[in-house]
Formats: sequence, structure tokens, C-alpha cells
Amino acid sequence: MYRIFIVEDDVKIASILKNNMEKYGFEAASAIQFRELLPELAAFDPHLVLLDVNLPYFDGFYWCRQIRARSSMPIVFISARAGEMDQVLAIENGGDDYITKPIHLDLLMAKVRGVLRRAYGEYAAAGMGGASAAASAAAALGELEVRGLRLHLSRSELEWGGKRVELTKNEQLLAECLMKQSGHVASREQLLEALWDDVQFVDDNTLTVNVTRLRKKLEELALPKAIETIRSLGYKLVLPEEAEGATS
Repeated sequence: MYRIFIVEDDVKIASILKNNMEKYGFEAASAIQFRELLPELAAFDPHLVLLDVNLPYFDGFYWCRQIRARSSMPIVFISARAGEMDQVLAIENGGDDYITKPIHLDLLMAKVRGVLRRAYGEYAAAGMGGASAAASAAAALGELEVRGLRLHLSRSELEWGGKRVELTKNEQLLAECLMKQSGHVASREQLLEALWDDVQFVDDNTLTVNVTRLRKKLEELALPKAIETIRSLGYKLVLPEEAEGATS
């Protein structure tokens, strides 16, 4: 049974969310101490966090960063703030998805189930169609490598030239998709399907934000131009040997 931790200071909304989670067979608990959430969260040991943005003492972005520093568990934001920048901030701070209030419970459950499947269920280790036998074998061993760029799947780390960076779940899924499609364009549709099961609910801008986050991680590895945007098609992984012969 999956455990859902609800961080929502509106008691009525928290109760509705908790009852709905339990209705569909999840174990759920609501936060009580908003000044210090981490002890409650650690005691409940959830599989997923539903996190409001407007909270007493510290906002949801702060708590998302605190959770991310300790865990890669999925975090789904729920907020009345429907602005594009709020959604960008949620993803930039480590969130996996964002739902605006008033909450449509059917959509919420679809997103929760999808995130849980990607993190723990049948899609957790799923690869992309068309992957080479070598890439599939490497993935089975928990590692992918393309031209010296190494993705450690079990640790969610990228390695290049002796340097390593940690990845969020979405960043890892994007990196895995791009590496398996190395030498070819990974379409926006392929990348969306790698990240989200319910693609019809996803704003295309959300993919762009996630790609930007992965680019920043690659920049930390001294690979500032590793992801090339192919207009109207998608993205392509371009590592130094390829880039040297590329035309501007």
C-alpha cells in the first residue's frame, strides 16, 4: 500500500484529499506541524508528497528543496496559484507535477497513479522503444554510456570526465531517453511519454522547463551544448565528438 503525505494547511481541503486517497486504497496522513515538517514526514515515510505552495512559516518551494536534499520521492504540488512562473518554480525546486485549485479529484488521482507507477511500479525501469541491444544490456546493469557520458541509473547520477552530478527523477528519465536515442532526434512526444503517462494533461512548456534543468546539470559537467533543440521535432544529444563536426 502506497503512503501519501499531504501538506495542506486548509483543514477542509486536507480532509478531502486524505479521504479521497484512502477511498482509492492509499494510506494517507496530513501534516500538523508546519513550522517543522521533516520529523513528521520521516515518521510516516511516504512514497509521495502532495505539497501546497502557500503554507505557514515557509512556503512549499522551501519544503520541496528540503525534501529533495534528503529524498527523491515524488512531490506533486497542489496550489491556487495558477501562474506559469509558479509552476516553473515548482519544477525548478524539484517538484514532479503541479495541479491548480480547485482540484479535480479524478485528474489528481490520474497524476498520482502515474507518478507512482513511474517511481515504483511497472514504468520505473521502463526504457524507450528502439534502444540498441548494448544500451538495453547496460541499462539492465544499472548504467548507460554514450561517448564517455555515463548515467548511473541506481544512483540517479550523470558522470563525465571524472565529475558527477545528481539528477532528479525527471532529469534521469530525460537523460536516459536522450542517451538511448543518441545519434537520433528524440521527439517531444517520446520525451513526454517517458516523463508522464497522462500526456493530455501536460503543458508543453513543462517539458521545456525539464529540459532546461537537465541542460544546467550538463553545464556543471562542462557540457554546455550537449542538448540540441531540433526545431519542430524535439531534442538531440550532441556530445563533443559530434559537436566538432557540426555546423552552426
